Amino acid sequence: MQGKHILLIIGGGIAAFKTLDLIRLLRQRGLRVTPVMTHAAHEFVTPLSVSALAGSKVFAALFDLTAEAEMGHIELSRAADLVVVAPATADLIAKMAGGQADDLASTVLMATDKRVLIVPAMNVRMWQHPACQRNIAALMTDGVLVCGPNVGDMACGEHGPGRMSEPPEIVAAIAAALGGGPLVGRHVLVTSGPTHEPIDPVRYIANRSSGAQGTALARALLDMGARVTFVTGPAAVPPPAGAQVVRVETARQMRDAVLTGLPADAAVFAAAVADWHVVGAATQKIKKTKAGLPTLEFGENPDILAEVAQLTVGRPRLVVGFAAETEDVVANATAKRARKGCDWIVANDVSPATGNMGGAENTVTLISEKMSEPWPRMTKDAVARKLALRLTAALNAGTGTPGGEI
Repeated sequence: MQGKHILLIIGGGIAAFKTLDLIRLLRQRGLRVTPVMTHAAHEFVTPLSVSALAGSKVFAALFDLTAEAEMGHIELSRAADLVVVAPATADLIAKMAGGQADDLASTVLMATDKRVLIVPAMNVRMWQHPACQRNIAALMTDGVLVCGPNVGDMACGEHGPGRMSEPPEIVAAIAAALGGGPLVGRHVLVTSGPTHEPIDPVRYIANRSSGAQGTALARALLDMGARVTFVTGPAAVPPPAGAQVVRVETARQMRDAVLTGLPADAAVFAAAVADWHVVGAATQKIKKTKAGLPTLEFGENPDILAEVAQLTVGRPRLVVGFAAETEDVVANATAKRARKGCDWIVANDVSPATGNMGGAENTVTLISEKMSEPWPRMTKDAVARKLALRLTAALNAGTGTPGGEI
């Protein structure tokens, strides 16, 4: 990262105090930092403190006659290697998603042609509000990178997702965004979404998977520098920008796409693959008749996870499965890991009371041969980042054994 230039936009939230340490860490690593402060940010940190640590003038006013005579907002937006927004408040995120440009920070963000990394920080209820989640999803679709938020105690006294990432985490995300991520040179294959198994040309068998968890994981891996092959069924969530996307419909198509996508350093099977298909699916729409209900014969679909996990040639060093369970979650997932032969399995509680299937959060347990590690309920993006970090540690451990250990 030596010599890279960061444009740091500081939003108005209590977490703005962390940007002082962030600037210090970035300067220690040889990066140049140019700060832009919103009007509200002045209520939490002083321009003098920010300027002293950055060794640079603080920019705040859109209508600065001297700067704008030289089109300062355009110059700011283009001169940096990366634009970082920390903290990214709910207001700033909404402005970005809506394309507003009514102050220097939002105008710079509209005018930039560089990658943008946002670091959300806000009250848990604000983070979980449907409007905020829609805005985040829209920004991710546009290719904006996201670091955080973490789960923890809030300044307001509440607890949950919304706490700003710590400065070392943000530095790691910046390194990945600048192309120096820990998974540079690694290839990871990710499956996602449901499969649709046709009954006739207009009907099919499917499940409630939205593809949100697989997409979040692929995005986290991309942010860490990996080359990602993303094999997806017909998901409700758009695929991540930057991945090699392979779209499929059926389990058999997904199996063929996965085998074609190998070799890979790691393969993560987050797709909710249908267990069965209809044998001899009708080529025309099945009509109601006086003869009664049609008879459907089912055949078993290929077990993609088991097939890849048990490859003798070309097996990824780390094979990770997902187990969506509604009862005895850990026990069933542990048995599935042993039966399939994968290194890790992510046990996912999708019982109706959790709202996890198709929702914005997940409750998972990471299971290996030797241990079971429950994670707190968190957003699917947070689950993805945590799993991506574990994958990174295992792949870079150099143990020479499949999957390493968690």
